[in-house]
Amino acid sequence: MTWANAEADAHDLPGEVIPPDPHGKIGLGRFRRSLAWHIARRPGGLVALAIQYGHMRTVLNTDESGRYGSRSRSGIHQLVDDEIALATADAAADLAERFEVGEGISGPAARRALLQATTGPMFQGGLVKRDFPVQHTLARRHLARDGSVLYDNPRALLLCLFRSDRAPCQKDGRLFEPILDRCVPNCGNIIRTDWQAIALRERAQQLEIEADHVPGPLADRGLVAAQQFRDQADEHDRTRFTIEDITA
Repeated sequence: MTWANAEADAHDLPGEVIPPDPHGKIGLGRFRRSLAWHIARRPGGLVALAIQYGHMRTVLNTDESGRYGSRSRSGIHQLVDDEIALATADAAADLAERFEVGEGISGPAARRALLQATTGPMFQGGLVKRDFPVQHTLARRHLARDGSVLYDNPRALLLCLFRSDRAPCQKDGRLFEPILDRCVPNCGNIIRTDWQAIALRERAQQLEIEADHVPGPLADRGLVAAQQFRDQADEHDRTRFTIEDITA
């Protein structure tokens, strides 16, 4: 803040000066919600929490991880649940908006996801006092709606309308949310949009460029992955539908 304010003064930008914080100095405890935001919006987020604090047991022991970065009994897991619920609500709203303006969607769960995104109950979250449990209760209730919660997986460039009995990622046991780093192309919960298909082709092109500059085995593996990405994008183009197709 001192550096930023000095720069603002040096460039005669009084509107950029950061005012004194009414809550005092910024410490690590103030970043709990920021940490939860990043954990909730990345596949394998709880592993990231474990790496962040250097203890793999946090993945297995929610009581242990709940004590890290927290001054309250609820701990980081309550915030992560809240942020996951907000992220799924954002994904559903974004899907509905994209479809409404004419973007195409595809996938075995596409029509089911569209129905949920446009007519299903939405989780409306916001910041509340830490000692007020209603927000967390609503978040857990929202996430417990098996078959009705839409997760975004930016790494795999797909959406997942998670339904536990159709999820190959649940092979090690019945869980209540998808394991987003185990997404497989033939999963019955997948949805894709036009922009994700475009991103798949861009990723394939990047891998093909990189194949000219890496050792042979890595190049071969990259080219195989590039073709898989193109195949997935082509499948989307063949099966996509738009709002015009439904209303025609």
